[in-house]
Amino acid sequence: MFLLATCRDLSPSIVVESLLASVHRVTAYLCVVFSCLGNLRESEAQVLDWSLTRTSMRLPSAKKKKSFSELERELQNDLSANHQVDELANSQNAYSKLSRSIAPEIFGHGDVKKALLLQLVGGVAKTLRDGVNLRGDINICLMGDPGVAKSQLLKSIAAISPRGVYTTGKGSSDVGLTAAVIRDAVSSDISLEGGALVLADRGVCCIDEFDKMDEYDRTAIHEVMEQQTVSIAKAGITATLNARTAVLAAANPLYGRYVKTKTVAENANLPISLLSRFDLMFVLHDRPDMQADIALARHVTHVHSHLKTPKIDFEIFNAKFLRHYIAQARQFEPVLPMALCSTVVDTYVNWRQSSSQLNLTVATPRQLLSILRLSQALSRLRFDDMINQDDVNEACRLAVLSQESMNLDTGVTILDVKSKAFNILCEYASQHAVSVFSYQEIANIAVKHAIRDDDFIAMLEEYEELGVIHLNLDRTQIHIS
Repeated sequence: MFLLATCRDLSPSIVVESLLASVHRVTAYLCVVFSCLGNLRESEAQVLDWSLTRTSMRLPSAKKKKSFSELERELQNDLSANHQVDELANSQNAYSKLSRSIAPEIFGHGDVKKALLLQLVGGVAKTLRDGVNLRGDINICLMGDPGVAKSQLLKSIAAISPRGVYTTGKGSSDVGLTAAVIRDAVSSDISLEGGALVLADRGVCCIDEFDKMDEYDRTAIHEVMEQQTVSIAKAGITATLNARTAVLAAANPLYGRYVKTKTVAENANLPISLLSRFDLMFVLHDRPDMQADIALARHVTHVHSHLKTPKIDFEIFNAKFLRHYIAQARQFEPVLPMALCSTVVDTYVNWRQSSSQLNLTVATPRQLLSILRLSQALSRLRFDDMINQDDVNEACRLAVLSQESMNLDTGVTILDVKSKAFNILCEYASQHAVSVFSYQEIANIAVKHAIRDDDFIAMLEEYEELGVIHLNLDRTQIHIS
């Protein structure tokens, strides 16, 4: 592109600045011809000489997206926000409060929102002595029936993350997700431009309509989701770009609605090699339930009538505060103590054995790393450098909950929560041949099987009224009849 400017009354510096301001990207020869060249001052001659040089530049058209670490350095002097963050971190239920602040206008999906919060926080990325990198980012896939607010959840996470990028599968190609080689039509210069996954480095890349992507385009994501790099070998350019991003994908079933008689891979029309790269995968079902339907309808009509969520009994934090809290939480690098290693190993082994015996989707070794990453994220939320037992229990609960949502198509009878908790209690008594055992030990086992504390306590109260079990006065031991 040759830009010709003939000017009698303007200085060369003003002309060059106006030319640069008129284009977003200049990769050309800038030729400025003046009719008053004989009257140039020295400074103006230098500007003109610079303008005749072939340039390749990118002018800032928008504000640069900051990472969590850069955001934290800017907010260090905000004393009021730091005090509020410290106060919440020292409370007992920071995990629940923060998760409920994610897309509060969306009704339900409490466990999914908790998982999305952990994805924003992420685990700890590590580099081994031999140079092998272990990713800390958590990948999540949401799949289910239409109308369960999957896209809204994705857009909410993209808005909270400082480097959140939202894209759709049908409108994204492999180069649009990874990187593209661009050749200038005039100068023949070659440049490398990053795609959505590269732009979301140190952030979250939200891919909607994940099932609509072409198979050729989808293969480009495999490397990013595990090695977190994008390898390019095109037009004489060989490069490796960082794509340290967490992937949040949403997919619709192939047959319109989720078919329980088919596997997850058949419903989503996605290969197992790609599904195994997700740390958590939730299948969201739209089941008719009168009480739930009434609550949902009232919530939606209130939001549309008043343009705000109904009155709730907890505080909702805005996106700015969430970013501030998460930025501070990501500074911690928690480790797993040796005392909990055996607990994680036993949970993983029992999980695989029970899945194989019931012909369910068998957990892979990647799920073991998922439990560790989720535990690290939970510890980070408490601003702690050490993972504790509660972190491991909650990570196991989310992992089992994710696995159970995918195993609804196996024909195995799904028990209600109370019956499931009582079966766990009976199995423990049978395996250890005891009738009196510790309350806390059974509660920890129940949490690992995706049973909440409230449901476990409700089971104890119900079966205690029936005279099947008995608790001592300080509720530390359980006696089964």
